[in-house]
Amino acid sequence: QLQLVESGGGLVQTGGSLRLSCEASGSIFSIYHMGWYRQAPGKQRELVATISSGGSTNYADSVKGRFTISRDNAKKTVYLQMNNLRPEDTAVYYCRMFKSTEYWGQGTQVTVSS
Repeated sequence: QLQLVESGGGLVQTGGSLRLSCEASGSIFSIYHMGWYRQAPGKQRELVATISSGGSTNYADSVKGRFTISRDNAKKTVYLQMNNLRPEDTAVYYCRMFKSTEYWGQGTQVTVSS
């Protein structure tokens, strides 16, 4: 049974940094594309960043230049380095693993105080 477990969320002040991690179990991690998504209260879930199995990355315009997605296939882990955080980045952040099927993590809360 494949599981995705996110960690690294928390409370940070405006301008601060956090690094989220998402570790997968029970699957061949390297063949999957990975992504981070977020959902703020009262809003729809939105794409933050994706990284393909080959390492190509894609970012939402709102996080370009501030967030970096990366992966370590040996550790079956995808990371999201978030710098210069803003209050509007406050959301639950979810990890997604996808190819022909998709899997989601349970989410981790990120709160940025002004």
